[in-house]
Amino acid sequence: MSDQVHPVIYAHRGASADHPENTLVAFAGAAEQGSDWVELDVHLAGDGALVVHHDPVYSDGRVVEEHPGSARPDTVPLLVAALDACVGMGVNIELKVVRPRTDLVDRVLALLEERRSGADAQLVCISCFDEATLRRVRALDPTVDTAQLLFDISGDPDAVQRAADAGAVAINPWDPFVDAELVQQCSALGLAVNPWTVDDRGRIIELAVMGVDGIITNTPALARSYLEGPPSGG
Repeated sequence: MSDQVHPVIYAHRGASADHPENTLVAFAGAAEQGSDWVELDVHLAGDGALVVHHDPVYSDGRVVEEHPGSARPDTVPLLVAALDACVGMGVNIELKVVRPRTDLVDRVLALLEERRSGADAQLVCISCFDEATLRRVRALDPTVDTAQLLFDISGDPDAVQRAADAGAVAINPWDPFVDAELVQQCSALGLAVNPWTVDDRGRIIELAVMGVDGIITNTPALARSYLEGPPSGG
């Protein structure tokens, strides 16, 4: 693979195979492992704080949106701290919504606007499964890139076209539904393809040959080594 253009490497919730996911140490680990981007998840806490956490409930069973950010577990960072930990890498912010949350969009965009003129400005893309949420992002700030998260593409054949029509720069599809035909379709529409979540060496190389633009992985250092190093075994 050394003579080919490599997909960029996204650290899924940070370097999550080696560190607790969505934590500052996982984001620092992503940088140490040579990640180009970090993918992280954001919920809105009860007081409007932007909390970096995947599930809608904390490990102790408390619902994130029902409690203030100050009551979050010590290992759960706020988005501003996560962005600081990811300086030098792009950040894919996945908005976690169980229903349309315009206040979540508004607060994330306000934070990004505050940071935009700073010395540590960084590449950012906002992703979400909810199409209406991404439309609001684009309507409020068309300078912010968006990526449509997709699961079962076979059950919604028009999803890719809708993403392109809505102004997304990429789709982030679940890996089992990614094939050469999808990559070609997206290329024709000007959409990047960043499959999740891929750790298997053979599949990473297969996706790279297909021409995907990025690979979202729990093991960024290994993923890069699979693409840049010589094949192992026979």
